[in-house]
Amino acid sequence: MPGINLNTRDAELVANTVKVWLGNPVSRGFLKFVCGNSGNGENRLNTALKRFAGEPVNGDWKDDLAYKIVSFAIKKGAESFGVPERDMKIGLKDLVLRRALVNVLEGVAYYGIQRPQTTISPFLVVWNFTHACNLSCRHCYQDAGGFASDELTTEEAKRTIDEFHESGVVAIAFSGGEPLVRPDFFEVAEYAARKGFYLSVATNGTLLTKRMAERIKDSGIEYVEISLDGFEKEHDEFRGFRGAWRRTCNGVRNCVEAGLDTCVATTVTKRNLKDIKRMAEFVEKDLKAKRMIAFNFIPVRRGKNMMEHDLEPGEREELQRFLYSKFMDSSCRLNVLSTAPQYARIALEFAEGPTVTTHFTNRVAMGMKGKTRKLGEFIGGCGAGRLYCGLEPNGDIQPCVFIPIKIGNIRKDRLKNVWATSPTLKKMREREKFVGCGECEYRFVCGGCRARAYGYFGDVQAPDPGCINNLKYWDMLKMGADLKIPVERKKFFLF
Repeated sequence: MPGINLNTRDAELVANTVKVWLGNPVSRGFLKFVCGNSGNGENRLNTALKRFAGEPVNGDWKDDLAYKIVSFAIKKGAESFGVPERDMKIGLKDLVLRRALVNVLEGVAYYGIQRPQTTISPFLVVWNFTHACNLSCRHCYQDAGGFASDELTTEEAKRTIDEFHESGVVAIAFSGGEPLVRPDFFEVAEYAARKGFYLSVATNGTLLTKRMAERIKDSGIEYVEISLDGFEKEHDEFRGFRGAWRRTCNGVRNCVEAGLDTCVATTVTKRNLKDIKRMAEFVEKDLKAKRMIAFNFIPVRRGKNMMEHDLEPGEREELQRFLYSKFMDSSCRLNVLSTAPQYARIALEFAEGPTVTTHFTNRVAMGMKGKTRKLGEFIGGCGAGRLYCGLEPNGDIQPCVFIPIKIGNIRKDRLKNVWATSPTLKKMREREKFVGCGECEYRFVCGGCRARAYGYFGDVQAPDPGCINNLKYWDMLKMGADLKIPVERKKFFLF
């Protein structure tokens, strides 16, 4: 499941501008007005950002007032954080960055100031583009196989992209199954690129020939995430295909040579934990990818058959500390990350280190000493249901691709309406009501993995049992008991 890699300057621009809006009472009072509809039919905020970047725009007196408010806020942000105004103007010429600011700030206008914040619509949609796959992986969260009869057609996929654009989605991550096996993949990806989305793709890498890597780059996709779950014997056995490891490694090299931002994704279990340090060296020195991300194992669909291979809380803690030590090692050229939301807690425990986030891979807070906690509480660890959602091949909308709860369908429901009204998403945003995680001092920067909570307990407000702070719940699971958690009373009941 790919994430987003905004470069450091753009990420800081988003964070700094948002912090000015959050910290300035006058600006907050005008925010709803600024996010209203412009005289030219666009969002007033987007029109103002275009104008600040030097683009010609048409509007009425309300748009002029909105521009003055936005211009003041951006200039104060530049002044407060030492970013030259010229850099702000250059950055705001980028369509993705403008969409990001509108998405986040409109969320502040609609939901108010939150810890952590919810955006006005999904910032990122991870789209399982097809059910089909050329491998048979033991841990597959999709239980992928052949093409499903009810997958969105090409035209429906394009209308879905139109819906994303209207809703204010910033980024689309194509996943699967294996998205590259669907014949219309590039037609749809290129359509999305023309709409101005940040695009990424998650692939098993076996189809990434030199020609395929070049085609991905030419389509407008900027970020490629390739699954590699260990060295040859382990990977081939895990993926159910002899020769997968060699083809995947060649695929990584082909993407790197094509100039794509390339990340190696490793789902860490007891089977490959001992190899992670060696894997990091291999990815950096041999494959020469820019990033490596350690994925949380999630017990969902096919993954339920290998739950005994999940890491112990202590093993996961040791892994996160190793990953963060590599992340902070100035001699390491590899950007080492994790999808475990506890990674943010580890970052804070390293004192002045930068905040790291789930689903959004960047060093947003580098150089912002003393301010990383507030930024971390704004971003908030697990982004499922707050910053991103999943989309199934048949159009079903889910809180996360690892949480198989249908909350709508893109064929008949408006995404923005589902995002605002879903009872399931509302529960996922109520951090204080989480069992275990809701009582933790790090609940706003972490919150636990909601998919792991649901996978183990069947409740999105349950504990993430993989954290050392929830060790008692893990121990109860190991006892073999079936557990049910009535969240409203925050007690365990055996049945």
